Amino acid sequence: MKSLTVLLSFLILLGSSAAEKPNVIFILTDDQGWNDAHFAGHPYVKTPNLDRFASQGTWFRQFYVAATVCSPSRTAFMTAHSPARHLVHGHFADHSMNAGRSMPDWLDPKATTLPALLKTAGYATVHFGKWHLGSGTGAPPPESYGFDVSKTVNSNGPQLGDEAKDPYFRAKSTALIVDETIQFIKAHQGGPFYANVWTLLPHAPLKPTPDQLKEYESLAPRADDPAFGPWMRKYLANAKDLKSQMQVFCASLTDLDTQLGRLFTALEELKVADNTLIFFSSDNGPEDYRVSNAANAGVGNAGVLRARKRSMYEGGIRTFGLLRWPGHVAAGRVDETSVMGGVDFLPTVCKIAGINLPADLHPDGEDMSDIWLGQSRPRTKPLHWEWLFNVQGEDYTPPMLAVRDGDWKLLVNHDGSKAQLFDIPKDTGEEHDIAAAHPDMVQSLTAKALSWQKSLPPSSARDQVIATGKPQDKRAKAVKPNAAKPGIDRAAIFKQKDSNHDSKLTLDEYLDRFPDQAEGRRRFPTFDTNHDGSLSESEFIRAGKP
Repeated sequence: MKSLTVLLSFLILLGSSAAEKPNVIFILTDDQGWNDAHFAGHPYVKTPNLDRFASQGTWFRQFYVAATVCSPSRTAFMTAHSPARHLVHGHFADHSMNAGRSMPDWLDPKATTLPALLKTAGYATVHFGKWHLGSGTGAPPPESYGFDVSKTVNSNGPQLGDEAKDPYFRAKSTALIVDETIQFIKAHQGGPFYANVWTLLPHAPLKPTPDQLKEYESLAPRADDPAFGPWMRKYLANAKDLKSQMQVFCASLTDLDTQLGRLFTALEELKVADNTLIFFSSDNGPEDYRVSNAANAGVGNAGVLRARKRSMYEGGIRTFGLLRWPGHVAAGRVDETSVMGGVDFLPTVCKIAGINLPADLHPDGEDMSDIWLGQSRPRTKPLHWEWLFNVQGEDYTPPMLAVRDGDWKLLVNHDGSKAQLFDIPKDTGEEHDIAAAHPDMVQSLTAKALSWQKSLPPSSARDQVIATGKPQDKRAKAVKPNAAKPGIDRAAIFKQKDSNHDSKLTLDEYLDRFPDQAEGRRRFPTFDTNHDGSLSESEFIRAGKP
């Protein structure tokens, strides 16, 4: 019976007319861990809308993003390529930092992207929320990549709001994103439409409103809670103030859930839910509290997985893969075996939309529409990763290349050294390196990893890693929260920016000669500790640090 249902769904998919093409909504949260939802096993956070959403669709528990941080992960979803093919090694920042990591300042707008392909099939396309595929002077807006409409942060396009004017902007941002999305859907009920709903939360810094915090005012979390995995329990034991950190994190995530619930309800009320495919994921694993502004965001739950954001161990790259499409995707199903990646998203959505991929695309991913619709098979291409920079925590720092092929996952350096091998279905927490027991598998996967690496465009950052055997970007190392950056005289910079000599910086003064205007707008309210709309000299020098 199951096989017949899958076959019928696939035949309907192949024979769908343009009018029957499904709407597609891609919800991408920011730094949400693999267990950061009640249905996924988090012992404290309340996520009734995500719980219901999961029960209405299929949860692919072996879903991987293509990178350990945001910009490269988003690049893969947009292009079907490993981000290193576009030299997007890390997050986009200012020009000097990008250049120091052998990166461009933005994703090349000439790249073939999913929204651009969908437009050729008659889709209306929109992007609301975080962008982070390039901003600052000269950066193309999201509309240059195939979107009809956008309202964003971390971009040069129309802005979602002004973070500098509201200290709770981030806490309210999911509501703004959902408001824009609902308005767009109302104008395009006839479809088909494609919507990127990319939230700012639960990325640091987190500052929920007092009303949002009330839900968790009596929460008393335990680091040794058995609901957490061994790695999480060890990690949380060293949290500075677990109670307040977890209260803030849970309050932020619950509001995100509340706002997504509004979106799900609107789809029902507008009678488009049945013909709308929704995919939900996160751009990477949960943040680490050892990053100075991330104390609260840093208690996200990776479950039994090892490590967190920036690491190629499972906790940094394995995220939610939730899919709902009524009548096509099985409800309440949990797929424990299918290995999927962010690089598969474009080929799969294009197949469902009836779009042939350009001959010159050469995707690193593959069409997974048959598995989305219920079939079971191994993937035909391995998944690959590269991370050239530092990671927080010795236990979380792997070699700098990774490959997942079948049940096996290998981590190895560019020179073939320090190989680690894990049988992921049997050792999800990557606690037992079995490289010594399987030399043939190590040899085979090492060859695949090194061959893949050699297929990437040249990179001086990679060359430095290969030459030194060490991560390239020393600035990623953990620093003491109060440590000043060497060689930077912030008091002198303040005086240069204070153009009217009133001992305060307005937003315009602060942004003067700031290389990344969007990033500057994000930072300004985090430095403004008394929320008076300006920065005193001491606030500027502290730069948001206690």
